[in-house]
Amino acid sequence: MRLVIARCSVDYAGRLTAHLPSAPRLILVKADGSVSVHADDRAYKPLNWMSPPCTLKEGEDDGVAVWTVVNKSGEKLIITMEEVLHDSSHELGVDPGLIKDGVEAHLQELLADRMETLGEGWSLIRREYPTAIGPVDILGRDARGTTVAVEIKRRGEIDGVEQLTRYLELLNRDPLLAPVRGVFAAQEIKPQARVLATDRGIDCVVLDYNALRGIEDDKLRLF
Repeated sequence: MRLVIARCSVDYAGRLTAHLPSAPRLILVKADGSVSVHADDRAYKPLNWMSPPCTLKEGEDDGVAVWTVVNKSGEKLIITMEEVLHDSSHELGVDPGLIKDGVEAHLQELLADRMETLGEGWSLIRREYPTAIGPVDILGRDARGTTVAVEIKRRGEIDGVEQLTRYLELLNRDPLLAPVRGVFAAQEIKPQARVLATDRGIDCVVLDYNALRGIEDDKLRLF
């Protein structure tokens, strides 16, 4: 990961245009090729960014450093560096991913062993399927042979839907897997998360922990 703190202005040219006037900002260049521009607020959300795959070209304009980031659609993020205050690179290595709590880990194990509870003819490809941004909880196939990515939470909220959306974006670039659809599974799913998932074509499944353990009726409710 490369960390650059600079006084800079940023221009985006694509489906629409946007401009960030000159100010001190943090620029992150990650190993996956993504480039994001951050202010000292807004928590984790960047002011502007370019998702991979994209290319970064460093050049100059009248002695001023200019970064031009172009994605596969031809959209551009142009960062004009007026003053670089810090520039360092760090090798972070492969991240082990988020460690699930006991309930989530057990839900994953139970569901992987009983894929048919999601639908007749469903099968497991792999648990903890690796991607560049972390492992997908379960990768499987439905009765039609379509690849399905399942994200499991104890309580399903918007951030879980966003996480699954990022996984689907990556998985659908793999011609051996695409098309890949998503299932968001949790013991409880918040209304806002359900709305967002539905808008993105992601199915929601409410998991009954006791039913998966065989204590009660083993049906899942698919909405």
